[in-house]
Amino acid sequence: MVQKLENIEQTITESGMWEVTKNFLGLHLNLGRDISISILDFLIIITAIFLTTIVLRIVLKIITRNLPEEDKGKFGVFYGYFRWLIYAIILLITLHNVGINVTAVFAASAALLIGIGLALQTLFQDIISGVFILIDQSVHVGDIIEIDGKVGRVEEIKLRTTRAVTIDNKVLVIPNHLYLENSLYNWTQNGTTTRENVAVGVAYGSDVQLVKKLLLQAARTHEAVISEPEPTVVFTDFGDSSLNFKIVFTLADSFKAQFPKSDIRFEIDRLFREHNVSIPFPQRDIHIIEKK
Repeated sequence: MVQKLENIEQTITESGMWEVTKNFLGLHLNLGRDISISILDFLIIITAIFLTTIVLRIVLKIITRNLPEEDKGKFGVFYGYFRWLIYAIILLITLHNVGINVTAVFAASAALLIGIGLALQTLFQDIISGVFILIDQSVHVGDIIEIDGKVGRVEEIKLRTTRAVTIDNKVLVIPNHLYLENSLYNWTQNGTTTRENVAVGVAYGSDVQLVKKLLLQAARTHEAVISEPEPTVVFTDFGDSSLNFKIVFTLADSFKAQFPKSDIRFEIDRLFREHNVSIPFPQRDIHIIEKK
């Protein structure tokens, strides 16, 4: 009999504790006329945020496992922006599922969100483009790139901008979104050496074999020209006023190609003068017809 009374008393006590806990979790906090949240809802939201944090960390490790250490730090900056966006989405979804009027939240913050979105539109374009550059490795530090008619050697790749130095030592700051809007030429993606050329025209009647020999001599004697592959001469066309040739050669540093190309042009002019090979200027024959 005593044991039964103790069991009944324990049941009443446990039932009372459950009721107290249930009532406590059901307490609501009014944040406005249309927004009310209970302690249980709050705990659900905290749990959803915690699980989202774990998932985001796993995804970050999977994406960055093949990136260099330097690029991992840069990607971490983007992860910071992306993480808060995901948190906001998960928060709104969770609020909707627990019965909170999300429409009221949107109505209260719509004007602010529109203003922020317009102000940060270009910023997010730059950041997303920077992420693409880091992931697909299309541009590296040290590469020589040409974009929008500008050429520079890449010195630093940030999440929002790429910093390059031009041949005249001017700093070129390229917003990363330009990579999505313009064609990017990477001069050195296939290697540091590049094929360059110098074009020249000679007068009709010139000894083309002598011209070929002199062009090869001008290229081979320059210290910046690589011997393998060997320079070659291309007879490009019969022009209106000249026979057109092109001397093709390989340089180890194409970023400063204008200087050896200038030297080769000086040498071609000297050799042509020495061997009486003339470089013609454009000529036109004019026929005058007199009417009687």
